[in-house]
Amino acid sequence: MIEDRLPGDRRRRERRSDHVRLADYAVPELRKSVFTAALLAAILALLAYMVHEVLVAIIAGVVLGAYLIPFHDWLCRRLGRRHLAAFLTISAVTVPLVVIVAYSWMEFSGAAGYLQTHQQEIARRLTAGLHQLPFTERIRVEDDLPRWVAGLAERGTSFVDDLQETIGTTVVSIAMFLVACFYVLVDHERILTYMRRKVSARYRDLADEISGNMRAVVYGALYATFLTQLLKSSVVLLMNLIWDVPLAVVLAIVSFFIGFFPIVGSWTVYLPVAIYLMLFRGDVAGGILMLVIGFFGITLFMSMYLRPKIAAEKSQVLNFFWMFLALVTGVYTFGLVGIIIGPVLIGVLKAVFDTVTGDAARALRPAAAEEPPTAA
Repeated sequence: MIEDRLPGDRRRRERRSDHVRLADYAVPELRKSVFTAALLAAILALLAYMVHEVLVAIIAGVVLGAYLIPFHDWLCRRLGRRHLAAFLTISAVTVPLVVIVAYSWMEFSGAAGYLQTHQQEIARRLTAGLHQLPFTERIRVEDDLPRWVAGLAERGTSFVDDLQETIGTTVVSIAMFLVACFYVLVDHERILTYMRRKVSARYRDLADEISGNMRAVVYGALYATFLTQLLKSSVVLLMNLIWDVPLAVVLAIVSFFIGFFPIVGSWTVYLPVAIYLMLFRGDVAGGILMLVIGFFGITLFMSMYLRPKIAAEKSQVLNFFWMFLALVTGVYTFGLVGIIIGPVLIGVLKAVFDTVTGDAARALRPAAAEEPPTAA
């Protein structure tokens, strides 16, 4: 009889363990639970404080590593060495970026040297351009040039000081980005196995829904962001080549990278170029046309409409409105990492809502089936 009662006792004990009242806890167990929760909260707070300055780099490394996994696995099957494949995979992405940055730095250095040696000539041309515009006929840049140069020198000194202060954070961020990407490439199978093992079976449906939505919205957001940045940079490059603007390629590269940051965007490139056309070239119509193309074509159409539309279509999880809300408010709330965090938050919310409403619907179906049919 004892053996017959054991399975039932075990089932009752398991049911009770899922619904334990606070009053049923023993004092030592309650004390242990409170201490463990307090210790966990303190450790999480310290961890968040420790990594908050490099959090963007860590998330970027994890996301890049996750999307490079297929290429890494393909390379690993041919080389037979996982670590070497991860190194080559990361190099395939970082080496072109280093070359682009080095080329842009060389071009900007040459332009800065030209500006330094031709200050008076540039000031005269700027004054002549201002005299052709309304309300600026009496401005003489030559008179204010020494004061402007002194102000720029002072700002340059403060910029160097700020750069020296942030160089440590920049180096650590780059290191964390590379290490996170390498770690995901090398150990992604163990990471997934560990996460699946830690998720309880009763939450498996919710976990699958959340993970599926997260993968879909992150893919859609990144695909749309990179595609629209490439399109915007191509338009900027085309306009620079049409109007024969100096540093046309470099300015297009700057437009591509600067568009990822909140507030600033491609307008910080085409707006100064349009002013350059109007003041230095005397091409007022060309400058105005560049402003119109840039504002309506790049800023409004591509950034505000095309990006969320493509992201919504690629994710197949959120519609245009929710993706627009996720991208815009995510970037302006969380900064650069908001490109990922914004869609992920709304994607997780949708997964929870779909799971809860789906469970409720499944719970109501048996009750509805048991109701006797009513007379016609």
